[in-house]
Amino acid sequence: MASNRPGEDTPVYVISVAAELAGMHAQTLRQYDRLGLVTPSRTGGGGRRYSSRDVALLREVQRLSQEEGISLAGIARILELEEQVETLQRQVDQLTERLDDARVVAQARTFAVGPDGQIVALRPGQRADRPRSGTSLVVWGQRT
Repeated sequence: MASNRPGEDTPVYVISVAAELAGMHAQTLRQYDRLGLVTPSRTGGGGRRYSSRDVALLREVQRLSQEEGISLAGIARILELEEQVETLQRQVDQLTERLDDARVVAQARTFAVGPDGQIVALRPGQRADRPRSGTSLVVWGQRT
C-alpha cells in the first residue's frame, strides 16, 4: 500500500514550523537562507517551504555553530565540500559500474570454428580467417 507521507526532499513546512522543528527562531532560518547555508524551496508567491532534509540540515548547522564553535563561513565551506564529496561519490559509483561492465565484456572469449570443425580461441582484436562456407564465430562469456 502506498504511503501518503511526504519524502524527505518534499518541501512541506512553512518557516514557522521548520523553525520549531529545528529548535531555532524563524529569523535564524532567514539568515541561513540569505547566506546560502540552507536554501528552502519557494512557493509561487515567494514563501519558503522546508523539507525534512532541510530541517535536518538546519539542526546540523546549529550543532556545528554552537557545539563545535565553527563560524557560519566555515560551515558554508563544510557544506560545500560535503556536496562535492557526494557528487564525486556518485561519479565513482557510475565509473565503477562502467568498469564492471567493461570487465564482463573483456572476459568474453571469441572462438572461430573452421570448415574442418576445429575450434580456435581468438586473441582480442584477432580476426578469423576469411569466412568460408561453414565457418562460424561464437562469442562466449564466462558466467560469474
